[in-house]
Amino acid sequence: MISEAERNGGLLRKLLPHMERMTRDRFGELWLTNAAANLPLVEKTGQSIAALHQAPIGAGDSAVIIAAGPSVKRKDPARVIRESGYDGALVVTESAMSYCLRNGVVPDLVVTLDPHVERVVRWFGDPTLTIEKLAEDDYFARQDQDDAFADEMRANDEMLSLLDKHGKDMKIALSMSSSQPVVQRAIDSGMDVYWWLPMLDDPDLPDSVTADLQGKTGLPAFNTGGNVGTACWMMADALLEKKHIALTGVDFSYYDGTPYLNTQYYYELVRLVGEDALDSLFVRIHNPYENAWFFTDPAYMWYRECFLELIEDAQGKTYNCTEGGILFGDGITVMPLREFLSKVGA
Repeated sequence: MISEAERNGGLLRKLLPHMERMTRDRFGELWLTNAAANLPLVEKTGQSIAALHQAPIGAGDSAVIIAAGPSVKRKDPARVIRESGYDGALVVTESAMSYCLRNGVVPDLVVTLDPHVERVVRWFGDPTLTIEKLAEDDYFARQDQDDAFADEMRANDEMLSLLDKHGKDMKIALSMSSSQPVVQRAIDSGMDVYWWLPMLDDPDLPDSVTADLQGKTGLPAFNTGGNVGTACWMMADALLEKKHIALTGVDFSYYDGTPYLNTQYYYELVRLVGEDALDSLFVRIHNPYENAWFFTDPAYMWYRECFLELIEDAQGKTYNCTEGGILFGDGITVMPLREFLSKVGA
């Protein structure tokens, strides 16, 4: 029996201290399987991401991160960037790459992290996608995201064409945890590959998986905060050493009123507590900068807490230009993207 306190996000708060372990338990084996498959490719294809350290990516000392949160289709950061003539570094999640290319913006660096074998390649265009596959997984169709995915086969065909056209113009930070379909698609499209390791555990611990992979590959490991948006920010800050970093599409939440069915981890949460107890795994948060309410789940709340911890050691200054969501706090300046581009990034 779930109490009233637990029903209103109480269980979410109880899960937060365990999210790192739960994530590792859920994806750890797949990370390692993918890494083992990618080991032979590290020396043959691409190079270490260390080669990008302080590389002249984008003009000036700023970077704009584009992730694929629900604010993207409402705020359209690609249009703002295009109209401003911004020529600083554009670092984007693989999930935001199709949005960028369809809207006339070619990223400088694409970052991929998620090990999922079938879903992540969709962001690159999946050559093997069929109507039958779509019927088996509604992950893309049910979410509050880019409207282009309303017609999934058409969107996939368009992305296949766009990446084949622009792949050669983009660098990709390709995680060792990436699945073989993602790796092959990046290579086949001509993307400039730079390998890296996600920090799967503390490399200073005995029997550390991260330390073992570092020894085998010589690759640097990054603390990603559990998600690809934070990984983009980490690379802009620690790798490219940009002094001013704007975040867009980094919501870590959903717009108030979004049906639970349209949230990313809906099925996983239903399996955990059942349909009737879902309120226990969501909490509403007021964004004072937008004077609006958003709600979040255990995974996204954990991402937020990780980001706020990581930013304490940041080298550059971070600006949240998402214009929505729940990422605000010490070390983060909140402003619209247009203001950032006019004052800092242009």
